[in-house]
Order: sequence, then structure tokens, then C-alpha cells
Amino acid sequence: MKAADYLAHLRHDLDAFGACLAGDLSAPVAACGDWTLYDLADHLGRGNLWAAAAVTERRGDFDSAPAPRDRAALAAWLSETGAVLLGALDADPGAPAWTLAPPPTVGFWQRRRCMETLIHRWDAEHALGAGGLIDPALAADGVAEVLDTMLPRQIRLGRTGPPPHPVRLEATGTRSAWLLGGPGDPVATIQGTAADLLLLLWGRLDADDPAIGWLGDRGRGRAALEGALVP
Repeated sequence: MKAADYLAHLRHDLDAFGACLAGDLSAPVAACGDWTLYDLADHLGRGNLWAAAAVTERRGDFDSAPAPRDRAALAAWLSETGAVLLGALDADPGAPAWTLAPPPTVGFWQRRRCMETLIHRWDAEHALGAGGLIDPALAADGVAEVLDTMLPRQIRLGRTGPPPHPVRLEATGTRSAWLLGGPGDPVATIQGTAADLLLLLWGRLDADDPAIGWLGDRGRGRAALEGALVP
């Protein structure tokens, strides 16, 4: 996916998240422990500023003050953090940056913040009882990011071990396929739209959800999903 595509999706999802701030800020966010919608907005906005500093200052230790509590001030603050992030990321994808994982480039953050915002936009909408659409091509790239970036980092940091059995992921509609774990032949195949597979890997969709199809050894296939695949 091109940098311009990432930035367009990022801008859209930042705006969609901002629109959620008109809702109940105390609404619980199911996939984020005891967080409320306010906490999620605080996390996203501060993450925007942190990632922007990783690009413009090439550092990973930036910290910022908590988000304001007032609804109007919160919405304005989140919009401002998004503008800072978009400004930082509107650059050559090959330019150097501090990153969480290879490659140490601006392109890493164009992809990473796009995916982070996508997932949390879904979280915010879900917390309010809504459900926005996820672009199939973006979702497919998000699945790939879990497998090529997020899971290897989780393993490297000792947060989880390698999946005990290889599992094949097949996206209906986009005809994309990936292998989770390895080596050896897959013990099972998990089928679903790219969006459903992305939500599954991020713990937003249960493996028994009707949207998810299974072929092969479901028990061993589920074991591959039980680790902390993402932060």
C-alpha cells in the first residue's frame, strides 16, 4: 500500500474516532480492560504525539500530558494531535525514524499508526453500539502487519511464544492467504473476510464467532491464537 493510501485511511479513521467523542465518554471499551472511551481517546491522542516525535525527533521516550476531560476540549485536543501526526507522516516513506521494529523509517509509522487508529476507531464505535466498515485491502495489510511485525515483536520481548502449530489464514473476497506460525503443514485453516481475520488476531472477534470458518484440527488451530499476538 502506498504512503498516500495510508495517510488517507488514517485521516478518515481519525475523523471517525473524533465523531465518537460526541457519545458517552464513560462507555466501556470491551477489548481494552477497564478503559472507557475517554481513556481510549487519551491513548490514541498521546500515541499520535509519541509517534510524531519518533519521526521528527527520532526518539521513543516522548511523553505528553493526559487528555483534557472536558468534551469539547477533548475533541479539539484529539484533532490537534491527529494534525501533528499527519504532518509528521507526510514525508518520504524511506526517511529515517525511530521505530518499534524494522524498518527504521517513516514508512513504518505510516503503516503502524494507520492500523492502530483503525483498530481503535472500531473499538470506539463498538463501545457506542455502532460498527463501521473496514476497507478489505487495508484489513488484509493489517493481517500481514500482525504476522510480519507485531507478533515477531511480541515474541522478541518475551510476551508470548511462537504459535505451537502452523495455521493458515484465508481471506474470503480478497483471495489473500497467510501462514500463522510454522514450520510444517498447517493443522487448520481459518476463513473469514480480511476484516474479520484482522479483528480475530487483535482479540476483537472470538474464534467461535459465526463469521469465522474452520477447516482441519480446530482444537490445535485455536491454540495458535491463544498467545499475546499483539500488545
